Amino acid sequence: MRVARKETSQGKSRPRHGTILGMYSRELLDHFEHPRNAGEVTNADATVQVENPACGDILKLSLKIAEGRIVEICFLAKGCVPAMACGSALTELVRGKTIEAACGLQREELVQAVGGLPETSIHASHLAMDALAAALKQAKI
Repeated sequence: MRVARKETSQGKSRPRHGTILGMYSRELLDHFEHPRNAGEVTNADATVQVENPACGDILKLSLKIAEGRIVEICFLAKGCVPAMACGSALTELVRGKTIEAACGLQREELVQAVGGLPETSIHASHLAMDALAAALKQAKI
């Protein structure tokens, strides 16, 4: 593996650490760069906003239900790259599913859909799953 180097003002080179390409999977970056279902559902049957108090990430989900299925779902996210990517992937995983099937979605399936998460970014998958649970609970009422 080749490490990128950056020249210092003294003409010496030093390694560049922590590039985004080395931290995240292609799938995660694709969801971040090309988010699916971003925005808000008009006349939603459920709208929730969940915040991670530890890091400040916020995920808002809105969804429309017809005949017991999620026919439309959108997200808005403010936070880290993985939080935005998990919001995008989540919408793809549950669109078209019944409420019961969406309730059965496992966090591991979401993590797999974004190609894995670094240990320090696992909170993003929890945020997305918490938002989904809250939206589904609201939609059942």
